[in-house]
Amino acid sequence: MNSNIFNWRGFGSAFLLLAACVSAHAATTSTTSTKPDVKAGRERLSLDRGWLFHLGDVVHPPIVGHEESYSNAKAGNAPGAAGTEFDDSDWRRLDLPHDWAVEGPFDPKANISQGYRPRGIGWYRRYLKVDPADRGRHFELQFDAIATHATVWVNGNVVNRNWSGYNASNIDITPYLNYGDSLNTISIRADAEAMEGWWYEGAGMYRHAWLVKRAPLHVATDGVYAVPRAGKGKQWTLPVEVTVNNSGKKVSDVTVEVTLFDPAGKQVGRQTAKASVGVLKDAVVKLPFSINDPALWSIEKTNLYRVTTRVIQDGKAQDEVSLHTGFRTIRFDAQQGFFLNGQHVKLQGVCIHQDHAGVGVAIPDSVWEYRLRRLKELGVNAIRFSHNAPAAEVLDMVDRMGFVVMDENRNFNPSPDYMKQLEWMVKRDRHHPGIILWSVFNEEPVQGSEVGYEMVRRMAAVVKSLDDTRPVTAAMNGGFFSDLNVSHAVDVVGANYQVPDYDRYHKAFPDKPFTSSEDTSAFMTRGEFKTVKEKGIIASYDDLADAAQWGNTHRDAWEAIATRPYVAGGFVWTGFDYRGEPTPNEWPAVSSVFGIMDLNGFPKNAYYIHQVQWIKDRPLIHIAPHWNWSGSEGKEIRVMVMANVEKVQLLLNGKALGEQQVDPFRMNFFNVAYAPGKLEAVGYRGGREVARTSVETTGAAVALELVPDRAQLAGDGRDAMPITVRALDAQGRAVPLADANVTFAVTGGGRSIGHGNGDPTSHEDEKGATRRLFNGLAQLIVQTNWDSNQPVEVVATAPGLHAAKIAIPVKAVAPEPFVASADAPTTFVRSWRVAPVSDQRPDPNQKLAGFDMNTWGWGSPPLWADAGAKYHLYRSSFTPRKNLANGNGLIRFGGIRGKAEVWVDGALVGKKDTYAPAPLDLSLPAGTGKREINVIVEAEPGQGSGIEGHVTIEPRVK
Repeated sequence: MNSNIFNWRGFGSAFLLLAACVSAHAATTSTTSTKPDVKAGRERLSLDRGWLFHLGDVVHPPIVGHEESYSNAKAGNAPGAAGTEFDDSDWRRLDLPHDWAVEGPFDPKANISQGYRPRGIGWYRRYLKVDPADRGRHFELQFDAIATHATVWVNGNVVNRNWSGYNASNIDITPYLNYGDSLNTISIRADAEAMEGWWYEGAGMYRHAWLVKRAPLHVATDGVYAVPRAGKGKQWTLPVEVTVNNSGKKVSDVTVEVTLFDPAGKQVGRQTAKASVGVLKDAVVKLPFSINDPALWSIEKTNLYRVTTRVIQDGKAQDEVSLHTGFRTIRFDAQQGFFLNGQHVKLQGVCIHQDHAGVGVAIPDSVWEYRLRRLKELGVNAIRFSHNAPAAEVLDMVDRMGFVVMDENRNFNPSPDYMKQLEWMVKRDRHHPGIILWSVFNEEPVQGSEVGYEMVRRMAAVVKSLDDTRPVTAAMNGGFFSDLNVSHAVDVVGANYQVPDYDRYHKAFPDKPFTSSEDTSAFMTRGEFKTVKEKGIIASYDDLADAAQWGNTHRDAWEAIATRPYVAGGFVWTGFDYRGEPTPNEWPAVSSVFGIMDLNGFPKNAYYIHQVQWIKDRPLIHIAPHWNWSGSEGKEIRVMVMANVEKVQLLLNGKALGEQQVDPFRMNFFNVAYAPGKLEAVGYRGGREVARTSVETTGAAVALELVPDRAQLAGDGRDAMPITVRALDAQGRAVPLADANVTFAVTGGGRSIGHGNGDPTSHEDEKGATRRLFNGLAQLIVQTNWDSNQPVEVVATAPGLHAAKIAIPVKAVAPEPFVASADAPTTFVRSWRVAPVSDQRPDPNQKLAGFDMNTWGWGSPPLWADAGAKYHLYRSSFTPRKNLANGNGLIRFGGIRGKAEVWVDGALVGKKDTYAPAPLDLSLPAGTGKREINVIVEAEPGQGSGIEGHVTIEPRVK
């Protein structure tokens, strides 16, 4: 048993006697000396629930005194909001993911690239209770991302500093933990004033948080390497490597077992190997597999194999972890482009940021699934996550849904701090079959220089040391033709917008694989067909005048890629609009207009242009614009027809207007004198009609309609669903120009988490109760409550329109295992000064010089003293929570052995008049700020004495 008294100069003999007394006391009170086995097995628990949040920095007063300076420098003594005793009782309670920037107002003085959203600094705190039965296990905090620079404290100790808003922090917190009733405090300062990008980056803990509990012998985080390699014929190898960590107290021999399951769940391989793992060390265990004729992963057939790893000691499983991988081959050919499993695939790709209407960067997993599904319906087969690693859950979806991916590093810098970010990305993501390229940067000014070459050479070497099965690229927007540049250090050259140099580069370097890493940058405002520059409105015809100076139209960019076999493919900038970078506009525009879809995932004309170019297995035809042009009767309307058939014909109110051979790159255009009614486009192949579409002149809007994305929700508190909001005329037709102001009411088993409408100039509150329709559409996102099975009921109302009401069924499901929320109404008085023992009653208010750190000892309860001294004085300080300032608090001693006096701020507040050990509750006098507590304990003659158990400051129970 620890006396918790140390550094007590001049009292060595007393200290030895005290230790003997404590040992004797422990021997008489202990019922068994047998220590229970440490729990085995892994628990990955969601830490999303129950956070406290404060917007703005919490500045601690300057430290000026010697005692405060000395204390501040000690482990566990972080001041202010980073510390354990900080009063956060008035902080906002919320669940993750959370982006505070999207909650705030727009500010024309804020950064244009960040979408005119103030960001700033925020604090998060959470309390964690740890079962004493878990003592000895390995505890790891996992924060999937925090925007932007984050500092993490546990129990007043700095445990991590992270310099990017896009990589995870995996933090061993085992040494810092308290067990039992004494709660653990997690404090996080998120500095979102720091910027890494020139787009909206959000702010705060916008991805998931986890607590992972493991046995001391366990697989390290991201410690399984499982990337298949093709051999001869249909023979493959899977060279699995497992990193085992030992956080225990002795060298341990283990067996590592890896089992491989095919896509149907059938076991197809098993390997074991033995290893000895040193104390607080890692051991890497290699377990090679040979697999004959595996089911291949492809864009069309996403066959995934499960790799399950177990760590076994003395016949008992200590840890188990699974991941998925896929068998496939990739090859970039300098003449013919990209090949997947030996089959040529043109990369029909998009660049995307992590940003969605209503929620900012705090995108629920199910909304990510919605976004990827929209891309799949568009015909996308490749995604460049720009310009950072995505959430892990997104890459799991990518593998299941069938996309290939350019995985991109954020910070171009081979210095140690930033190289760790690159290493993290590759180690976390290398088992994903969808990833086909590692990108080390985007558009760096030094790309055409020796400096850029040397930086990439080092970063590429680190990537290859972790995964040599995929090529390294960099997204260059110049510098290709200098004597020494980045293109000489990469495996595949990525070009951003360099269409005029495609052929020149290929001629100069015919043996270098080449792809467009970013192209297009064309502007469109959804639903608009007349450019009005002063209003920031850009027409949707994909004209050259509506493309960025450095870019191309959607049609030109794709034609340049599709007609050059050596270009592996392209990545359109961008798949979706995103906040910030409202080029070519400025305030009041607050979001980009580059997207093929708007911020909600609603299609623009670009969607249909690419869809007919990229989808060939079924006939498609689309027509634009809408046909509501009141006041333009008789005037020519420019009509755009997009189709993947051979010939298109146009009809107005049944009358043929003409036909054209389909141009697969330029699309087809007609000038039509406007008349209300029905405009139809008919598609033909081989002289036979195979597709037809139309637009109609609608009446005035009379009713609202709510269209849910799916049939039901899961009641796990995480599932979320976009609901399309639109207005209908009397015949039930969607009105394309409707702009009603809609009010939402969400009740039952869910809540609204945000909404949007795709208007790049809208300044509406994305978390409020209302949203205006923009060109006929808006989107509401609802999310289920925790542990709910009640339907989510949504009512939408607007002046002059019939209301819409839907009830979305909610299926009761088992929640993801989670860490229960823990409130902290209790303040633990932990750090005590211990005066030298005395035979005379000490003065409880005696002064101790602020520079004297050694005359008195230090400790935390239990605080014991030897049996030979009569009086013992203990001193500490605490800051009670604001709700205890009026005298309704208690000072609660878990136990005191001996008679006692308790003094607070120089006044006696209570006594204990018996020697026998007993708890003691005393009223806390009214007061605010830091309070001093002194306890005199008088020992029974010949007996030990002191403070037993915790000392807490608690609310008085009414």
